[in-house]
Amino acid sequence: MKKFLATICAAALLMVGCGGEQVADKPAKNFSGAEVKLGMMTRLNSDEQKMGTVLDDVAEKFGVKGTKHLPKFYDSLKLMQLGVESGEVEAISTYKSVADYLVANNNKFEIVPYEALNKLSDYFCFAVRKDETQLKNDFDKAIDDMKADGTLDKLVNDYITKVDKGKTPPAVEIPKFDGVETIKVGVTGDLPPLDLILPDNSPAGFNTAMLAEISKRIGKNIELVQIETGARATALSSKFIDVVFWVIVPVGQEVPIDIDKPEGLDLSKPYFKDDVAVVKLKDNK
Repeated sequence: MKKFLATICAAALLMVGCGGEQVADKPAKNFSGAEVKLGMMTRLNSDEQKMGTVLDDVAEKFGVKGTKHLPKFYDSLKLMQLGVESGEVEAISTYKSVADYLVANNNKFEIVPYEALNKLSDYFCFAVRKDETQLKNDFDKAIDDMKADGTLDKLVNDYITKVDKGKTPPAVEIPKFDGVETIKVGVTGDLPPLDLILPDNSPAGFNTAMLAEISKRIGKNIELVQIETGARATALSSKFIDVVFWVIVPVGQEVPIDIDKPEGLDLSKPYFKDDVAVVKLKDNK
């Protein structure tokens, strides 16, 4: 699998934007009326200050009064975990399925309820360049067909809902066809068990299983290319890759719809929805 290391972070995962275990029993820190240092993945159309204002507004609208958010952007999940372990941030914002995976694989962490962010959810999709109309149509049709015949629900159950998050999931084999076009898809490994890269650099997880099924349905080879989260848009616009996983904010939510959508890209139909979750270090008591 090729690896693309970019020096410019042009885009990234939405806080949570296109599981599992129960929330910890211990009461969470009361964020209301406090400053909250929150680790988040870097995003494209916002800086930390602007993102803080957005989160303050969201919290206010959901009844969390007087809270001041101080986001800290990270370019990888590993760096974000180190940030909360070192005390650079108090907690990190991610998805419920990812939070479940982190907690199952690291007993230092716990999921904590936070009323404002826990009410948010986002949809996963694929991003392509705007001029790749046929490719987008192919992916849209495959997603629609997988929804209709139950394949998508089965993949969600097998790789997210019913998976043992404390065990390393198996690598996913993507079929190969002779004499057909190859589509290069960027993966980051920063959203396990959704977007996951195993220690031996083998792709695994739900998104890879999605791509294996899509490959069979559109009759094209899919080559996975490892990229940095912050380089997704750069890798796509430069034609280093043809497709990359993306997320969208559902219409009607309090977060601006364009907060992490770069120009020049088009998005497929959504194929998975997940809720926002907040993770922090367990209290030492």
